[in-house]
Amino acid sequence: MSTSALYNDQGGAEAAVEAGQESTPTSSGTGAAFGLFSTDFKKNEDLKEMLESNKESLKLEAMKRIVGLIAKGKNSSELFPAVVKNVASKNIELKKLVYVYLVRYAEEQQDLALLSISTFQRALKDPNQFIRASALRVLSSIRVPIIVPIMMLAIKEAAADLSPYVRKTSAHAIQKLYSLDPDQKEQLIEVIEKLLKDKSTLVAGSVVMAFEEVCPDRIDLIHKNYRKLCNLLVDVEEWGQVVIISMLTRYARTQFTSPWTEGATFDENNEKTFYDSDSEEKKEQTEAKPYIMDPDHRLLLRNTKPLLQSRNTAVVMSVAQLYWHLAPKHEVNIVTKSLVRLLRSHREVQFIVLQNIATMSIQRKGMFEPFMKSFYVRSTDATHIKTLKLEILTNLANEANISTILREFQTYVKSQDKAFAAATIQAIGRCATNISEVTDTCLNGLVLLLSNRDETVVAESVVVIKKLLQTQPTQHSEIIKHMAKLFDNITVPMARASILWLMGEYCERVPKIAPDVLRKMAKTFTAEEDIVKLQIVNLAAKLYLTNSKQTKLLTQYILNLGKYDQNYDIRDRTRFIRQLIVPNEKSGALNKYARRILLAPKPAPVLESAFKDRDRFQLGTLSHSINSKATGYQELSDWPAVAPDQSVRNVEVIEPVRNPSSSHTPYHSFTSYLSNCQFYHQNETSSDSESEEESSEESEKTSTDSGKSSSGSENSSSESESEQKKKKKTKKAPQKKSKPTHHLSSLMVAVQVILTNSSDHSLEEIHIGERSPAGLNIHCFNTIERLEPEASVTVSMGIDFSDSTQAANFQLCTKENQFSVSIQPAVGELLMPSTMTEQDFTKEQGKLLGMNETSATITMATANTSSQAISKQVLSVANVGVVSSSQNNFHRFAGRTVSSGALVLVSLELKESSSALLTINTEKSVMASMLLRDLKQALTQA
Repeated sequence: MSTSALYNDQGGAEAAVEAGQESTPTSSGTGAAFGLFSTDFKKNEDLKEMLESNKESLKLEAMKRIVGLIAKGKNSSELFPAVVKNVASKNIELKKLVYVYLVRYAEEQQDLALLSISTFQRALKDPNQFIRASALRVLSSIRVPIIVPIMMLAIKEAAADLSPYVRKTSAHAIQKLYSLDPDQKEQLIEVIEKLLKDKSTLVAGSVVMAFEEVCPDRIDLIHKNYRKLCNLLVDVEEWGQVVIISMLTRYARTQFTSPWTEGATFDENNEKTFYDSDSEEKKEQTEAKPYIMDPDHRLLLRNTKPLLQSRNTAVVMSVAQLYWHLAPKHEVNIVTKSLVRLLRSHREVQFIVLQNIATMSIQRKGMFEPFMKSFYVRSTDATHIKTLKLEILTNLANEANISTILREFQTYVKSQDKAFAAATIQAIGRCATNISEVTDTCLNGLVLLLSNRDETVVAESVVVIKKLLQTQPTQHSEIIKHMAKLFDNITVPMARASILWLMGEYCERVPKIAPDVLRKMAKTFTAEEDIVKLQIVNLAAKLYLTNSKQTKLLTQYILNLGKYDQNYDIRDRTRFIRQLIVPNEKSGALNKYARRILLAPKPAPVLESAFKDRDRFQLGTLSHSINSKATGYQELSDWPAVAPDQSVRNVEVIEPVRNPSSSHTPYHSFTSYLSNCQFYHQNETSSDSESEEESSEESEKTSTDSGKSSSGSENSSSESESEQKKKKKTKKAPQKKSKPTHHLSSLMVAVQVILTNSSDHSLEEIHIGERSPAGLNIHCFNTIERLEPEASVTVSMGIDFSDSTQAANFQLCTKENQFSVSIQPAVGELLMPSTMTEQDFTKEQGKLLGMNETSATITMATANTSSQAISKQVLSVANVGVVSSSQNNFHRFAGRTVSSGALVLVSLELKESSSALLTINTEKSVMASMLLRDLKQALTQA
């Protein structure tokens, strides 16, 4: 029995649904079974019967199934006539489902929808707020210009509705009407202005979205509502928060002055926390007028900060971009942890977040350097995620962490993901370009990769080496020769072309090898790829000009082959080269300039981040993601030179009354504590009895001589001298004295300091004050109670330089003043001697090859060629131990870094004619480069 027969026998669809039956066909010819996901047209016929039934339960069941079909992506538009008949149903649940359907298909079935427009208008007066909202939603979905007046009237009425849900829907309808008829803009702006005053958090996000779509340039509508939006922001639904934050970012850039100039500028490498702003500003009062932030500017920053804890990644990203574009530079780093937290999300989220971090890390490395390990690549990461993490690591690279990053890169090069391995090699090239201390180390590592079995790795290495050699070609002729030897084993066209280009560009530096390479290329010319053929022609031309005696016939042969090549580019290039280099009657005067054209010096390529210029787009936008201006993108305006009148935002205050001083710092007790720790005079408002001003002049000079450290270096000295100052009568803030630990850590370098009072009066309470960087570990000397004029005192202190030659900066404070002191160690002072046998030395040296090896060929001074002289010169530069050697021409020294204990191996191999090969093996690449420089200077000078 067929399904249709069953329904007819039992009185139609009603009996079937009531009985809960679902029949199946007995044969393929009897029709399809009734099922929710059946594609047979008879299923829709059954649903039509159910919709036309007199029973509400059947209609409700049919609508549930239809909405289910819509949710599954099935087309149910042919049911529109049957569904729209039920729009006047008194059943609330049924009516809601009907409106859900109509919203979906009203735009496609406009003619049929118009037939029921009177019903929709009546529904706008329905007691149920959801029905009113649904009716407006359907009405605004009918894209017919003839009903624009009806829609406008409905929107205006809904904007004044008592239900915030209906008012929210009216805001959504504004955007639909504007897209249908832009001429209604002025009337719609009036509605937007009214809705912007709405105090409901349900309406705020939607009306701001309408504002952004219809009149984003009318910032005058925001003035009176700015503070209200800031205060409501935390309670608005998440996607509304995203829209509001984006709008307020643009608004703030037009209404407030830049916090990045004047006294608000902070050192990039000494970033302060959010609550340090007051203290930092007070400290600079004597140097420049401090920047005073507009209270409304601070209100926005303060009210968006809690949203960094939002579970919605879009909200967190919005707050991050707001701080990036609006906050003082020393406050931006509060978004760092929140952005790093987002890296635990899905890869789609990771991709967008990493793109934004890549842009931020170019300008502000200090933000993300403490979280560098969060950007290490995982084996489960997708290629595009790996590439972005690699980009960020490269941006974060500096002299202090380059050794760690290069070790990571060595692992990445071995990845089975070839695209990622190639990107890693490019990153190594960028590091070599940006950090000169590791250029040679990176080059050595890339040269080793030329022996890799993987063609992709070899090809990319050749291309990067080519770019690096262009920066200093005179120093690396040996690498060019090595690449020529490997040429026959390299098959990737781009790599072969790069080597040939190098041969031609620097053919005068390899006069014996270049002609031989050209000879080989002449044999295989016809089998090479087009890009290789072009470089063969270029090589032939350059050799013809520089070494025509050996290469004249070869050049003519290659030009003849190129003359009949299938590729027109090669044919054209061949004809041009022939006319340029081979003089004849037709060539004219061009031949005179052949050398200047072909052998002109080429500018070295600049290896830059792909994200270098993306900061021209607002972070978190589609334009930033695709690195191109997308439709609808609104650019951030520049900060105004003078802030517009802030009184335009004055309305009846909604926010709670607070202390005026909190516009800078929310927590007074903490700020007061910090203020008491500063070492400067804090001005007070003078009373009537103290209105007189006193001026005093004092000249103090304190010299600090950092004496020989515990490891035996030469003395270094630093001096600080105060300028003559005139000061008002002041009240001194309590001073913080450094408390010595009386315990010198094994990780510290001992420094002897001689303090001499060069002033004409006594200095009291001399001690160590603030340190930079803040985490600098110093073993302080005991406070010197008093130092008479012209008197001196010698004190000892310990400094943990963390294996870095960056200067240790601190304040040397007295009771009345403070002086900036900077002590920068010689690289050799960061080492301590290590004892080992010759066999152990050779074994450890074998573990530190490739990027961990730095070497140079030097010409030693005659007086320094003896074993005793060599040891004397090396030990005068570095605190290392002598390793006994069984070979007279080998001298070996070993040491370890004081802080991390990393092994540093120095070897000197004597050659003929006073030349020697100086090699340093260590994981500390920057330290190796600097030590190599110092040793080279000591050994080559008489």
